[in-house]
Amino acid sequence: MTIPQDLKYSKEHEWVRVEGQIATIGVTDFAQEQLGDIVMVELPSEGTILTKDESFGVVESVKSVSDVFAPVSGKIVEANDPLTDSPGIMNEDCYGEGWIVKVEMSDPKELDSLMDAKAYQACLAEGH
Repeated sequence: MTIPQDLKYSKEHEWVRVEGQIATIGVTDFAQEQLGDIVMVELPSEGTILTKDESFGVVESVKSVSDVFAPVSGKIVEANDPLTDSPGIMNEDCYGEGWIVKVEMSDPKELDSLMDAKAYQACLAEGH
């Protein structure tokens, strides 16, 4: 299982890559492994306002249906539309081409509540 050092992580197994005011959000390697083969991704529209810790999308796999939660608040500036036709990209490249949305953060301080790679690894080791 991969846990890139340059990302931030939520307890709900989302990752965040920050570039200026833009946060790219996806699900972690752990999450996609737990889900199994992803067969559908429900994406929000560009312009949608996200609120930290609230559900903004759905990932459906052969095993279950799971909500995706916003690790930060802000406005969606881009959704990864190719996931609609090819949801398996999330299984193949969850930290690259499998990202879900890009958000212009309204409160970058919210990043402080997220875990770094070491803390996320410890969280997984504790069985969360």
